[in-house]
Amino acid sequence: MSTRTSALDAVVFGVDVQSGDVRGDAPQYAVVAFDARGVRGTPRANQNAAQSGDEEHLDRDVVSLRKLRRLIDREKPSMVATDNMYELAADKDALVHLLRSLPAETKLVQVTGAERPEPLSRVASRHGVPYGKKPMEEAEAAARLAAANVGYEVTAFTDTTTVKVSRGRSTGKGGWSEDRYTRRIHGHVQNKARDVERTLDEAGLEYEVDRVEKYGGLSRAVFTVKARPEDIPVKAARSGDVRVEIERERRDGIEFEPLAKRRDHVIVGIDPGTTTAVAIVGLGGEVLDVLSTRTADTAAVIEWIIERGRPLMVAADVTPMPETVEKIRRSFDAAAWTPDRDLLVDSKQHRTREVGYDNDHERDAMAAALFAFDAHEDQFDRIARKIPAQLDRGEVTARVLTGEESVESVIADLTETEEREEESTEHTPRELTAEEKRIKRLEARNDRLESHVEDLKETIGRKDDRIAEYEDELSEARREERREARERREVTRLERETERLKRELAEERDRVESLEGKLERLKTLWKLDHSNFADVAEERAGLVPVKVVEQFTKGAIEDAHERFGLASGDVVFLRDASGAGRSTAELLAERDPRVVLRQGGLSDVADEVLFDHGVPVAPAEDVTIQEIDELAIARESEVAAAIEDWEARAEQRRKDRKGEMVDRLISEHRAGMNESSEGTGD
Repeated sequence: MSTRTSALDAVVFGVDVQSGDVRGDAPQYAVVAFDARGVRGTPRANQNAAQSGDEEHLDRDVVSLRKLRRLIDREKPSMVATDNMYELAADKDALVHLLRSLPAETKLVQVTGAERPEPLSRVASRHGVPYGKKPMEEAEAAARLAAANVGYEVTAFTDTTTVKVSRGRSTGKGGWSEDRYTRRIHGHVQNKARDVERTLDEAGLEYEVDRVEKYGGLSRAVFTVKARPEDIPVKAARSGDVRVEIERERRDGIEFEPLAKRRDHVIVGIDPGTTTAVAIVGLGGEVLDVLSTRTADTAAVIEWIIERGRPLMVAADVTPMPETVEKIRRSFDAAAWTPDRDLLVDSKQHRTREVGYDNDHERDAMAAALFAFDAHEDQFDRIARKIPAQLDRGEVTARVLTGEESVESVIADLTETEEREEESTEHTPRELTAEEKRIKRLEARNDRLESHVEDLKETIGRKDDRIAEYEDELSEARREERREARERREVTRLERETERLKRELAEERDRVESLEGKLERLKTLWKLDHSNFADVAEERAGLVPVKVVEQFTKGAIEDAHERFGLASGDVVFLRDASGAGRSTAELLAERDPRVVLRQGGLSDVADEVLFDHGVPVAPAEDVTIQEIDELAIARESEVAAAIEDWEARAEQRRKDRKGEMVDRLISEHRAGMNESSEGTGD
């Protein structure tokens, strides 16, 4: 019989994916609500109770993830059981968010194991729980297993909670002077912090507090309480000047805690050394748990083993058994197993090939326990076949191995003891039974262990003192390191800022030099454009400024006007004269330029508009233009010659127009005469 007890007299949810995936769209979940109030004991006992009609209730449904979360919030089950925790969360962050959102009384349980989960079918078979491959059947199996304390609670938080009392609003200007407003807020924070401290003291909770004093009181008080949020009589709130925030301290990662401490009989394999490894193997040959540590002493290792089972055999992978392993074996009064000769690495690797491990020490410990199981497997099977259903297999096996008794004598002794317990309890003097003798031996051994525990506690006390000293030194070193790190970061930041400012300064200096040169050239051109200045250099005489317009468009004309101004009498150079329409040509004509030097051909419409406004237009090839940045210069003589050439062509064009006009009038007159004569003839 297992020594497990029922998990809780409350509802357990079993959950399994019905369709879809939590990483995809709209997953659906099979949910079984298992209410086993009144049904206690092992999973097999729960099953028998259900068959016999004891109080047991099952509700089944298929819901979405959103509805499942609402269902959990409403019903607040004691556990939400699943065979894989990542069926409910896409990744670790989502899992932490899920754990944070669960009601305080609800645990998330993975029934298939911790970091190395087993198939659900194997776990259900081992514990006598009905199992089927359909999602609803798997959900029911998970619920029944969790209800019997099979599995591990998934947790991401410690039992430490932070209660933060801080300002609820900014300390900017209020309804009166800023100093009074700030003092009032800090005073309210201080009063609230005192209320929280008084409440924690009244509740007898252990805590530490970190206060930040400011003008008029406190700006913040952080209480680190060694309790879960549901055990702290303080609620999160925000009202006016003060805000109270409660947050449970998060672990470094996801951890697993067994729902019940295993007290079954087990085989223990130990690999001692600088790193001590311990493996727990059940009487069925399955690896139940494994530990490797560099810091735990013998007492801590013994405590870890006690939490996971009752060792009936302690094994090592070398012969003779190391002293440390022998010491642990004696503390449990367990049988010993060592190989005939030291186990080879290849043999250990082959035996543990189907079991995961993190390092060679864990492998050696598991190999020792598994080889010990192999050596006694036939004996375990024979014992199991002979044991009646009402007797504990582990108890009989332990007495056979450690007491060198036969299976039959142990069974007879235990059966006789049970029968005597069922008989009348009338007290008569009698000789002690074998069981009572065994109890006396155990009590004597218990006294020895208690004495040993006292010695170990003294050793632990001395080590704790040394650890406290080291922790103080470590804290001081960390503070110094943080201070130096802050200084290094500040120096690095200032160096980067200095380099950036140097680059900006160099760029600005280059820009200033460029602008100064450009300014000098513009001054010279400006002086050329204003002939009434007497200080124009004599060698610049005979030159005229030219204002460049990149394209014959309205935008280009407006841009040129904004940059250097287009005034009456300017010489304008159209770098691309094509494509202009009537309105563009009229816009340029309104500026009344002295002459327009074009590069490329004008449209007929633009040519007509400029001609009608009397604006001279000449090819840019006829004038030598020297460009300086946005402006340019040309020789006055060439500009004047281009204007004279245009005027000559314009005069001829006007004559041609007049001739065409006269011809048109004559043609119109003759046409009118002909129409008149034809009318008279009719």
